[in-house]
Amino acid sequence: MVTATVGMEASVEDEVLALWERYRDAHDPAVREQLILHYAPLVKYVAGRVAVGMPASVDHADLVSYGIFGLMDAIEKFDLARGFKFETYAITRIRGAIIDELRSVDWVPRSVRAKGRKLEAAVQKLESALRRSPTDEELAEELGWTVDELQDALARLSMTSVAALDEVLDVGDGDRITLVDTLQDLNVVLPEESFDDQETKQLLRQTITRLTEREQTVLGLYYFEGMTLAQVGEVLGVTESRVCQIHTKAVMSLRAKIADKLVA
Repeated sequence: MVTATVGMEASVEDEVLALWERYRDAHDPAVREQLILHYAPLVKYVAGRVAVGMPASVDHADLVSYGIFGLMDAIEKFDLARGFKFETYAITRIRGAIIDELRSVDWVPRSVRAKGRKLEAAVQKLESALRRSPTDEELAEELGWTVDELQDALARLSMTSVAALDEVLDVGDGDRITLVDTLQDLNVVLPEESFDDQETKQLLRQTITRLTEREQTVLGLYYFEGMTLAQVGEVLGVTESRVCQIHTKAVMSLRAKIADKLVA
């Protein structure tokens, strides 16, 4: 049985080598298609590795499609005569193609992303220390920014993801939770299975009520009442851009509270 398996593997390797030799000699598109089909699982493997840690909004199928271009480039440039395995060479090309494409479709400047990460870390630190949502002044002081600089950062971040509550949080041990799922109206009767975890429900009540009154109002009007940010601004008597800032800070605070509780 083992001998037969080894023989089959050797036969496949011989067939693939023959394909490479034919492609090297003639660059036949039909042969290239056969090589692409043969190495397609390699693209899925690399895409799966890249997908780890990516937001839920990044579709695995898109990563695979980006990787195919890397595979095609690798096949085109691979030198059979150099004697090393194609897989080793191709993995770098495939991963590079996926990363390059992700960067090209991300219109948010890296500086804004970096500020966002710094801001989230500061929110989480202050949440843990103060046991409440930090004020703008406290957050600005922690970051070494002015309040105006904080407001500007929040405004820029608000334009990058107005649907931030759709983001998936990794809470450890393979468990994940989305913020939008945690903000259910407590007066609405949900399907029976949503009541299974009473401890989680209590946690969500506590985290939401620890937001400031204005933050709770913004989230309630925007997500539960279906108002636009401009309409929320009219209710509160502030500009739409200010509502965006409050929304962004509220989501960050809620994320920090939930993550801190669930991993404790």
